[in-house]
Amino acid sequence: MSVWLRILPYIAAVLLVAGSLFGAYHHGLSVKDAEWQAQWNDRDTRDAEAKATNEANEHAKEQARQLSINKAIQDGQRIIDQATADAAAARASADSLRGAADNIARRLATSETSGNSCTATASKAVARAAMVLADVLKRADQRAGDLAEVADQARARGVTCEQAYDGISK
Repeated sequence: MSVWLRILPYIAAVLLVAGSLFGAYHHGLSVKDAEWQAQWNDRDTRDAEAKATNEANEHAKEQARQLSINKAIQDGQRIIDQATADAAAARASADSLRGAADNIARRLATSETSGNSCTATASKAVARAAMVLADVLKRADQRAGDLAEVADQARARGVTCEQAYDGISK
């Protein structure tokens, strides 16, 4: 037992040194973990701030795009309304043209039939041809007005679409 008593202080010293080394290691490990955790928290905070900033910027861009689209829609609707009004005015003007064609055909028919009886048959044919031509003129003018109105509205819609696309692509 005397050997044990003699080496006991050395064993205690070794255990004390090992314990202090383990304590120092554990302390260094916890300090490093705390430093890394602080760095991770800072990075997470910066990431959250960057995310919020990017979301705000993208939201502002989306709002600007939506305003651009809304403006293009309003402008397009204004153009369509103007085209519709122009078509109505043209239709009214065309109605007077059609009325004039009808009047000319009627006058021609009445003036030709009041002549001598020999030319009455030929006059009826001429009057009938004039009435047919007046009818063709009326129909052609009506169709041209309808096509012009459709073309104007299609153009306005195309311009609106182009403006909306340009607003989004900027």
